[in-house]
Amino acid sequence: MRPVRALLGRRAATGDRSPWRCLRSRSMRWWSAANLVSNLGTWMQLTVQNLLVLQLTGSAAATGLSLSVQAAPGLLFGLLGGAVVDRWPRKLTAAVSQALLALVAFTTAALVGLGMLTVPVLMGLAAVTGLIATVDGPATSLLGNDLVPEKDVPSAIALGSVVHSVGRLAGTALAAVGIAAIGTAGAYAVNGLSFLFVTAVIPFLRLHPDAAAAAAAEPRERAADDRGGLAFFFGRRALLALAVIGAVSAVLGRNYQLTLATLVTGPLHGGAGAYGLVSALLAVGGIVGAVVAGRLRRPTVRLVALLAAAGALLQIVAGLSPVLGMLLVMVVPMAIAESVADTATATVLQTDPPPRMRGRVLGVWRSISTGWSLAGPPLLGLLVQGAGERGALVAGGVVIVAVIAAGALARRRSTGRRAAVAAPAAPAAPAAEPAFQTAA
Repeated sequence: MRPVRALLGRRAATGDRSPWRCLRSRSMRWWSAANLVSNLGTWMQLTVQNLLVLQLTGSAAATGLSLSVQAAPGLLFGLLGGAVVDRWPRKLTAAVSQALLALVAFTTAALVGLGMLTVPVLMGLAAVTGLIATVDGPATSLLGNDLVPEKDVPSAIALGSVVHSVGRLAGTALAAVGIAAIGTAGAYAVNGLSFLFVTAVIPFLRLHPDAAAAAAAEPRERAADDRGGLAFFFGRRALLALAVIGAVSAVLGRNYQLTLATLVTGPLHGGAGAYGLVSALLAVGGIVGAVVAGRLRRPTVRLVALLAAAGALLQIVAGLSPVLGMLLVMVVPMAIAESVADTATATVLQTDPPPRMRGRVLGVWRSISTGWSLAGPPLLGLLVQGAGERGALVAGGVVIVAVIAAGALARRRSTGRRAAVAAPAAPAAPAAEPAFQTAA
C-alpha cells in the first residue's frame, strides 16, 4: 500500500509542475477557448486593417501610423485604465470592454460595407480600440488569473502566451482566406462575433475561492490604501527592477525583426528565405519557451534578470556568427529565454502587488512598455547605422549584461548595509585586568 501511495504522491507532484496544470479548472478551459477565438479574430482584423489602409492610401507610412494611433492610448491612458480595473468588479469590466470592442468592429464592418469608411474615420476607430484596450488588457489578464490558485498563475500566463502565438499565426493566415471568402467587411464582422463570444462566456466563469475572497475584501482594503499607481510602482523595488530590465532588453535586445533582418541580409548574405527561416525559428522558440515557463511555480525578479542576461550573451554570440548556420543555432535558445522571461515578468507583475493594486500596476506597465516599444525601433535603427549590424547586436548585449550586473551588485551592497544596521551591537569587551597593582 505504501509504494502505491508514494507513486500517487509523485504523480501529484508531477501534475503540480505540469505546464498545463491550470486547465484542471473548468472555467480556465472555457476562458482559454474564448481567448483563442478572440485572438484569431483580432489578428485577422489587424491584418485586414493594414491591407485596408494600404488600399485607401497606397502608403506604407499611413499603415504604420494607424498602428501607432492604436498603440498611443496605452502610453497616454494606461494609468487611467488600470485604475478603472481596480475600481470595478473584474468580470463586469472585462465583459463591458469586450462588448465595446465588438461594437467598434461591427461599426467598422458597416462603414466598409456601405462604402463610407475614410482614412480619418479609420484612424479614429483605431484610437478608440486602443483606448478600450487600456482597460480590457489588464481586466482580461487578471480575470484569467482569478480562475486558478496563485501557484498556477505562471501556467495560466504561459498558456495565454501559447494561445496568443497560435492565434497570431492562424489569424494572419485566415485573413487572406477571409478576405477572399467574405470580404473586408465580413472579416471585421467575424472579429466582432469573436468579442461577443468572450462576452457571453464571462458570466459563466467561476472565480477561484482565494480570488473571490480577495475580491470581497478589496473595497475595504482600497479605502485604506488609495495610492496612485505610479507612486506604488516606483516605490516597490522589485517592480522598478523589472522596469529597468524590461527597458534595456526591449530597446537593445528584443527587436530581432530589425537586427536579425539586417544581419541575415547583410553580412551573412542571406535572402528573404533565410530571414523567413530565422523568423520561423523565433516563433518556434517562443512557443517552446511558453511551455517551459508553464512549469514555473514562483518566478522572481532574479530569474528574470538571469534570463535577460542569458539572452543578451546569446545575442552577442549571434552577432559574432561567421555563418548563417551558427546564427540558426542561436535563434531558438534566444527566443526561449525571451519567452520564459516574459512569462516570469508577467507573473511577478500580477502576483507581487496586493490584489487591490494589480490593475494600476499593469496600467503603469502598459504605459512605460508602450513608450519603449515606440521609441525602441528608431533608437536601435540609429545604433545599427552607427555601429553596423554586428556591432548593434554585440553592443546591445554588452549593455544589457552590464546593467543587470550593476543592478545585482547594487542590490548586494544594499542588502549588506541593511543587514549591518539590523544586526545587534556586539557587547563591549571587558576591561583588561592590570598586570600588577601598585602599593597604596
